[in-house]
Amino acid sequence: MVLEAAIKNQLNQYLQLMEGNVQLKVSAGSDQLSKDLLAFIDEIASLSSQITVEKASLPRTPSFSVNRPGEDTGITFAGIPLGHEFTSLVLALLQVSGRAPKVDQGVIDQIKKISGEYHFETYVSLSCHNCPDVIQALNVMSLLNPNISNTMIDGASFKEEAESKNIMAVPAVYLNGEFFNGGRISLEEILAKLGSAPDSSALSNKDPFDVLVVGGGPSGASAAIYTARKGLRTGVVAERFGGQIQETLGIDNFISVKHTEGPKLAASLEEHVKDYDVDVMNLQRAKDIKKNDLFEVELESGAVLKSKAVILSTGARWRNVNVPGEQEFKNKGVAYCPHCDGPLFEGKDVAVIGGGNSGIEAAIDLAGIVKHVTVLEFMPELKADEVLQKRLYSLPNVTVLKNVQTKEINGTDKVTGITCVDRATQDETHIELQGVFVQIGLVPNTDWLEGTVERTRVGEIIVDKYGATSVPGLYAAGDCTNSPYKQIIISMGSGATAALGAFDYLIRN
Repeated sequence: MVLEAAIKNQLNQYLQLMEGNVQLKVSAGSDQLSKDLLAFIDEIASLSSQITVEKASLPRTPSFSVNRPGEDTGITFAGIPLGHEFTSLVLALLQVSGRAPKVDQGVIDQIKKISGEYHFETYVSLSCHNCPDVIQALNVMSLLNPNISNTMIDGASFKEEAESKNIMAVPAVYLNGEFFNGGRISLEEILAKLGSAPDSSALSNKDPFDVLVVGGGPSGASAAIYTARKGLRTGVVAERFGGQIQETLGIDNFISVKHTEGPKLAASLEEHVKDYDVDVMNLQRAKDIKKNDLFEVELESGAVLKSKAVILSTGARWRNVNVPGEQEFKNKGVAYCPHCDGPLFEGKDVAVIGGGNSGIEAAIDLAGIVKHVTVLEFMPELKADEVLQKRLYSLPNVTVLKNVQTKEINGTDKVTGITCVDRATQDETHIELQGVFVQIGLVPNTDWLEGTVERTRVGEIIVDKYGATSVPGLYAAGDCTNSPYKQIIISMGSGATAALGAFDYLIRN
């Protein structure tokens, strides 16, 4: 295996930042993947005199661990961490060498206090853009606490092992041999799940904010930056900073940036917000809001935050198709991210529900991996852009069924088929397959606002040109509003508008 020149040059620059020696312990056999791994490791070691390699016997072959000389860190890669996981390897090399991870001191203290043995195994696909954050979080925990270890397992390299555990969605995290979590999870969320969350009762003792932003996606980040720049005491309460863009792979329409990825943009947003004096409260979900002398936002943790004005930027989530079998087989054949989970369906038959841009893009991507794709569209015609439709119809392993309604997703312990009904004839069709990707748009995260603020029939918060809602002092921005277009750049603009609207409200009241 030979690294591409561009990747090699980039890696060479990163390795210059190493602060100490690193020892790679490699477990390899005589198979081709082992040979490729050995070539990969040798090429990395050739770029730095601080990296040494020795053969070892690890639980999986091929695999390698990243260690300090004479000390195991518990960081292991089973398979070759290319694709999105290449970043995880680079960070592991730097951090094991002595460079401090970019983690708040409070989080570092939490990790170091964890007692007991925690051995994580995380199954990934190298095309998954959500997996690296999980791997990197668990690697940091392994680095800081000798009782914790993490092994990244490439599902494609260890296909039989992944299939024996019925892993049909990644990342899939196992702890001490038992399933721990499926899908994206942040470092703070992992700690909370292990019972090491910070005390949320202290939140209620915070002084009232001038502006409290509820939600940490693009609109929330934009709103926080604008209010902070106006000198307002600003707080952001978010379940997960970055919001829906954390689930977005390629972003090619963010003006002035030719291409980026959701997690990368989310990290940049959080970094920008923290450049200002903004109180960011992660892992908190709003439950209720009342207006007395001040707004009072009650969190699910029980804490209550007070503010003179509030900006709602709670975003949206994937819309469910709401048929029998969808919830039962979620992560057991029912998936929502073709980039993350597509490789797990290599050589299999799958369906994509949805004929809009996201559905057709998913079908095109999947057609290059799976045996056959069936697209199910509820309306008489596809809604996707013409250029996408032309590409779709040029593919030999795609069938498009229009004007059909999904009736049921079938299966036993995992998906075995899908049943749909022709809306014109009422004829029922059953299709045998192993995977269903749901791509039917978004639903706003506004259920908790029932009876509080004026919303549309589908739950979108109604705002005016200033971002103001039906409640004075309460503003809203982004995908949770009745904005006709759900785009990142539009959300950011609406966040700035709501922030300026809230500023005007405060100086007038």
